[in-house]
Amino acid sequence: MTIGNDLRRVVRGRVLASGEEGFDRARTAWNLTVDQPVLAVVEARDAADVAALARHARQAGLTVSAQPSGHGATGDVEGVVLLRTGALGGVEIRARERLARVGAGVRWGEVLSAVSPYGLTGLAGSSPAPSVVGYTLGGGLSWFSRLHGHAADSVRAFDVVDAEGEAFRVDAGSDPELFWALRGGGGDFALVTAVEFDLHPAPHLYGGRLMWPVERAGEVLAAFGEVTASAPEELSVWFTLLNFPPLDFLPPHLRGRSLVAIDVTFLGQAAEGRDLLRRFEAIGGIVSDSRGMLPVAALGDICAEPSDPGPVVGHAELLTGLDDAVAETLLSEPIAPLLSLQIRHLGGALARPVPDGGACGHLTEPYSLYTVGIAPGPEAVAALGTRVKEIAGALVPYTSGRKPYTFLGVGESAAAAFPGDVLARLREVKRARDPRGVLRANYPVLG
Repeated sequence: MTIGNDLRRVVRGRVLASGEEGFDRARTAWNLTVDQPVLAVVEARDAADVAALARHARQAGLTVSAQPSGHGATGDVEGVVLLRTGALGGVEIRARERLARVGAGVRWGEVLSAVSPYGLTGLAGSSPAPSVVGYTLGGGLSWFSRLHGHAADSVRAFDVVDAEGEAFRVDAGSDPELFWALRGGGGDFALVTAVEFDLHPAPHLYGGRLMWPVERAGEVLAAFGEVTASAPEELSVWFTLLNFPPLDFLPPHLRGRSLVAIDVTFLGQAAEGRDLLRRFEAIGGIVSDSRGMLPVAALGDICAEPSDPGPVVGHAELLTGLDDAVAETLLSEPIAPLLSLQIRHLGGALARPVPDGGACGHLTEPYSLYTVGIAPGPEAVAALGTRVKEIAGALVPYTSGRKPYTFLGVGESAAAAFPGDVLARLREVKRARDPRGVLRANYPVLG
């Protein structure tokens, strides 16, 4: 009996095995440069399917890797059964309690649309496309993390299926060690079928993007350093170098141009937000300015990141500072063939230890850096890889070596995301909860 037929006897959702029609599409990662050589794909219908798959995998000696949306895939899944949880939907908003409960397949855009009318927000990132569960298991760096910390530390409870196939609820009281590991340690410890988390007040949200010709990058970066040095925690400011390809679908003012952008959110009124950003308005040559009051549901419009899968090469670092030497390193040459180079201001609540917080811990580094390029073929992948190595190598004196879990790249290890003591603790949890290796995260802690 083939593995496909074997799995169909176990779960009610769709099963696709290697060689079957639709298999290649089902196993496709969000990053189209990543190939996933899995044995089969199971599209779970509900939590009962997830539990049945885990029990079968344990008995049959199989390994299961869950991917709600395919974000964060590394390709290190040869011989694995890929679990898709996109059908596990449901968004419950309890506005008076400032609480949300969502299924494992729910994406951030759906949550933001649901909470926006209440003047509340979840701790979403720059894109509405990632799943809430996948993002949160990796810690979750939000537009609002400077005020509220990692998304993982707003979690109240998880619904999980463990490596034995048992389904239960995990919170701080019921299983504090597993609850700690799931809040930022990745998906190595249990299969999450739903998450319950705190919502935060957002009655007023001001935000948008300012852009200038790339020739103004030095002035903009200097202003970015000045503004972020004294920014209140309600204000998040990101600096981005952009190298737009000459593609017809892009607006004329972007097509084929190199630009520098400031992206911003402020949890407050427009007048106060503009006042905090006056330093940028003094820089001439503004190409566009989309700032204004926004509903939380429009948060993803600020950076306007692609909402569909694509072939990309990405790389992240945490910067220990942003002085003249860093500026010279970043601006001395064009970023081409990269599409973008982004510096995010961190600090605030992210830099403070959280009592009883999760494995995501806190970040003492004041800035993060992320580069990304479009890679339509092997030659582009190679060229982008070379450019990334050049930038990362030049920045070694100014980076900590640690990387946020959700920004780990292909070929990197979970070890890069955690201090040594945290990694050791996560490994203890993994060995105790899944000694047979039934479950596998995109970035395994034992890898």
